[in-house]
Amino acid sequence: MHTTALRSDAFQITVAGRAATLADVFPGFAAEDRLGIVLTADRGAAGAASLILAAITAFYDHLRARDPQFFAYADYFAFHVGGDRGTLRKLDVYPAHKEVVVGVDAEAILEAVNDRGVTRLLVPEGPPATPELARETRHSAHRRIRTALVYSPTGQTARADVFVRGSAQSDVHIRAMLGRPATASADVQAAQGFRRVSLDEALGLLPTTRG
Repeated sequence: MHTTALRSDAFQITVAGRAATLADVFPGFAAEDRLGIVLTADRGAAGAASLILAAITAFYDHLRARDPQFFAYADYFAFHVGGDRGTLRKLDVYPAHKEVVVGVDAEAILEAVNDRGVTRLLVPEGPPATPELARETRHSAHRRIRTALVYSPTGQTARADVFVRGSAQSDVHIRAMLGRPATASADVQAAQGFRRVSLDEALGLLPTTRG
């Protein structure tokens, strides 16, 4: 529980150019939400880390309101495509079984996402495709996933309409994830951009070797 000292005011969020909150990014956000990020680049989670930390902080805020003595981790998941892309443990994606290695196959990725009940999905930007997805796999995702966002491993997503800027305190955890000195004295990272998309558009960005 590395990040429990953070509070939601450590993050600045804008949606469509206006000041916003996490609830504007993830409408109806609740502690029971399950966030999943699909990773295709080594340490690619760095490009979405501010949003992940903002969501985890909101999760802890919900728990604090119920019981200040809580002990829990959010049910957030990382799907490492084609091999280990770098642990998100320093972002409190933990225990280790919440980081799943999957093949370069859209069907296998979405099956893993569905099996873990993900409700908010982050996918990396890339060329759109029409992957082969079983009807039941696609329908399961549509019944449950409420929000889909595109991110870039660099944090600079094309046509972004959501921006999340952290703070010196939150950036400590990002640097620790990257194996850099985890101090609060470094410059704050630039705001990271995300693009809101339909779920079908997000599924079309899942990497695959077929379809």
